Amino acid sequence: MAQGKRAAQKTEGDVLTGLISFFGVSGSESGVRKYIEQQIRPYVDEISVDRMGNLVARKRGKGPKVMLAAHMDEIGLMVKRMEERGFIYCTAIGGIDPAAFVGNPVHLAAPKGRIHGFLTTHEVSAGKYIQKVPTIEDIFIDTGLTRTQLQQRGVEIGTYVHLESHTCCEGEGGIVLGKALDNRIGCYILIELAKALQRPKADVYFVFTVQEEFGMFGARTSAFQLDPDWGIAVDTTYANDVFADPSRSIGKGPVITVKDGEFIANPCVVGWLKATARKQKIPFQLEATESGTTDASTIQTVRGGVPTGALSIAVRNIHTTSGLARMGDIRDAVRLLAALLRDPPKVCPV
Repeated sequence: MAQGKRAAQKTEGDVLTGLISFFGVSGSESGVRKYIEQQIRPYVDEISVDRMGNLVARKRGKGPKVMLAAHMDEIGLMVKRMEERGFIYCTAIGGIDPAAFVGNPVHLAAPKGRIHGFLTTHEVSAGKYIQKVPTIEDIFIDTGLTRTQLQQRGVEIGTYVHLESHTCCEGEGGIVLGKALDNRIGCYILIELAKALQRPKADVYFVFTVQEEFGMFGARTSAFQLDPDWGIAVDTTYANDVFADPSRSIGKGPVITVKDGEFIANPCVVGWLKATARKQKIPFQLEATESGTTDASTIQTVRGGVPTGALSIAVRNIHTTSGLARMGDIRDAVRLLAALLRDPPKVCPV
């Protein structure tokens, strides 16, 4: 009870900063899961962790069974080999552009404590210009330690490597900055939604999934177990407002997905979201892209099929440690989902 009271007294910036500050590369989400559990527990009726590691929080209501999914995991690296001099080469976990991470601080999650270092290349280390776009094979971690010293600290093949960054929430202009905005923003939206829903007319399951960045495995097992009437994945998407004619911008409302690289949204779920946004005078954007996807693509295909949509927040520099989003879009997403679930549709006709 005391923990719940303390959690409730946190400001929204504090909670989101806390979410971003945790490290949770796919397959190692336990730390962020414990934090989410602490934050959401006072506002739900049931809470559990399944065998896959998904956190499932239920808010009971008479009505359709609704699954809202937000993945907890983030992109990162894993040790693949170590040279005698201590240079560490890694395999990527999730979609990583190596060029975006040269010079980025990292830490190895070693059994005997974190070991800090930087991602670099041979050219950068030698004070030369990079001549070609680096691949994952070209970048390595330099900690200043030898292989023997690293091994004495417990570093081995399979050790997780976490990407570090500066974090700022609610800076000037309501800006959110930092790593892992994909998808701690989605997790934050579900926590705030649980607070906002007082007496939902749906049986709502807030599902914080694992391993989305590495195959959407958590959403698959959770959706199969819950067998919801319909679902929505809450995630982030690429803002392209650095270009002249953007289709997804920060500060212009949450993004309703019509299609992505692996998912065509259920038309009636898309219609519900658009109609609710218009009724509540909430700004929104539509998305039809050729790349990327969310947990929605997995949820919709379990069992006999689940009518599924996706609601995202536009983020600049997504899948880097320099993500940038606007708090106003996040608040609008909470408002939109809360309005939808206060009087939820029960049937999605085929």
